Amino acid sequence: MESARIDLLDRKIIQSLQLDPRAPFSRLATVLGSSEQTIARRYRRLVEARVVRVVAELNSQRISQRDWVVRLRCVPGSATMVATKVARDPDASWVQVVSGGTEIFAAVRSRHDNHGTPLLLEQLSLNRQVVDMRAYCLLREFTSGVSSPLGSNYLSSSEIDRLSPHHRAPRATDRTAAPLQDSDWPLIRALGKDGRMTFRQLADEIHWHESTVRRRVEELVLEGVLFFNVDLDNPVVGLNAPALLWMSVAPAKLAEVGDALAGHQQIPFAAATTGSTNMVAKVMCSDETALYQYLTQELASLDGILHVEVTLIMQTVKLYSMTTQMRSRVGTEHSRPHASTMSTSELLSVDTP
Repeated sequence: MESARIDLLDRKIIQSLQLDPRAPFSRLATVLGSSEQTIARRYRRLVEARVVRVVAELNSQRISQRDWVVRLRCVPGSATMVATKVARDPDASWVQVVSGGTEIFAAVRSRHDNHGTPLLLEQLSLNRQVVDMRAYCLLREFTSGVSSPLGSNYLSSSEIDRLSPHHRAPRATDRTAAPLQDSDWPLIRALGKDGRMTFRQLADEIHWHESTVRRRVEELVLEGVLFFNVDLDNPVVGLNAPALLWMSVAPAKLAEVGDALAGHQQIPFAAATTGSTNMVAKVMCSDETALYQYLTQELASLDGILHVEVTLIMQTVKLYSMTTQMRSRVGTEHSRPHASTMSTSELLSVDTP
């Protein structure tokens, strides 16, 4: 399939959304020196091509829920098929084929049960195409997973200053429990589908008053429960060497290493975990040379890392919510397959070739 093509204005729009995912088109137009109609049209074009999408995410640590990451080793030739089926589960995100196409990485959220094992993990362990599974509970996130870097800076310092939010929500590492009500779920699901829905659109969607929607969204954001992210098809913007780092870190150095990783531009995600290694991070580089330089310079300078396993990400099947394997060319019409309504066990039952 032909790759999507984006120009300088597209890249500026993407970087602007990474700074403020819900910035009104009118504000983007003023800062970027374009018309509101042009900005809105360009964004819709990027969304339709599956290059970018703004989505709302829950900070599980703020609501005392557990998140997991899993490594699945599959029967040869089945990894992409299994990954596609895993991606259909609404509690799975960041589903990626790694290690030369023999392994799957996925994040799994425990939405409704604070202490039990997510159903998806139980089903994966029983699947005949999965020959090995290692599950790691995220103990502390040092970065929130917000938006991968573009690799280059397309905005001026003045534009960045005008678009950067003046107030930041609490960090993902804040462990103080925050309230989340059952009545919030329709709002969260709507924003999970489209994080740029206006308050009026949200009110029409979930049948609340617009003022109630505005107030509740602002409360959840200020409490650090809800934040907005940008799903981005990284190869389109030149990030062609993404990788996962599985690290063993001296326990006394975990916090120090995690905080240092959070400050690296190449690292959109880093967390301390349970399991055979105790730190996982995602690194985004333009190519293998840049990846090598990161490993031998920035990462090598950190004190306390005892061992690092590097696994290249070969294919991304699903980001936080946006699937990528069916992305069309920019400007072409396409239909996105609907999420499956099958049970988890049905999704993961793969016919034997």
